[in-house]
Amino acid sequence: MRQYLFNIGVCLLALMFPHITCAFEADSLHLTSQRRWDKRTHQKYSGWERLRPTHAKFQYAGGMGVSSFGVGWDYGKRRQWETDFLVGFLPAKYADKFRMTFTVKQNYIPWSMSFDEHWALEPFYCGLYVTTIAGEEFWKKEPGRYPNRYYNFSTKLRPYIFIGQRMNFNLKNSLVKHISLFYEINTCELYLISKFTNKTLKMKDILRFSFGAKVQLFKD
Repeated sequence: MRQYLFNIGVCLLALMFPHITCAFEADSLHLTSQRRWDKRTHQKYSGWERLRPTHAKFQYAGGMGVSSFGVGWDYGKRRQWETDFLVGFLPAKYADKFRMTFTVKQNYIPWSMSFDEHWALEPFYCGLYVTTIAGEEFWKKEPGRYPNRYYNFSTKLRPYIFIGQRMNFNLKNSLVKHISLFYEINTCELYLISKFTNKTLKMKDILRFSFGAKVQLFKD
């Protein structure tokens, strides 16, 4: 539990204060330059090319539907930052009817370890995302028909934080640079509030598991 909370703290620090992270990396440049196992390089897109997605993702579970698909963009000197947009699907058997979800996700990947020309491990990454669900039955603010602060939360927007790991398999072709398999452990603000107000809950009661795949695209 302590290790999990520490990782969450690192995640929030990196996402909320990226300038601190960048300063730390700059101070450690002499160390990172020796880490020859980190082979990541920025693709250096320019102009309108920057709008082109650098990767595609599939994710199973994670509070964004049973499954979700989307595209994303990486940036940073070593592609340590990623922003994803995903569309999820929630079949009718899991809800009152078929639903769609929309998610914006921010990832921070501080390290990568290359074992050879084909395999690389990202031993730790973290981030946050916000998911919304389609439907007029859900609201951002409490409807007037309920007593004041009866539901003190939004049923339409749900923020999450997560940590995870990824394994990359590098390819050599004109389209795909590598394929990654990943898993994530996440939780949302409602679960955290429940944990702090109900001491009988265990960490396994508020943590959720998801997994997926990422396809990194080459620059033409």
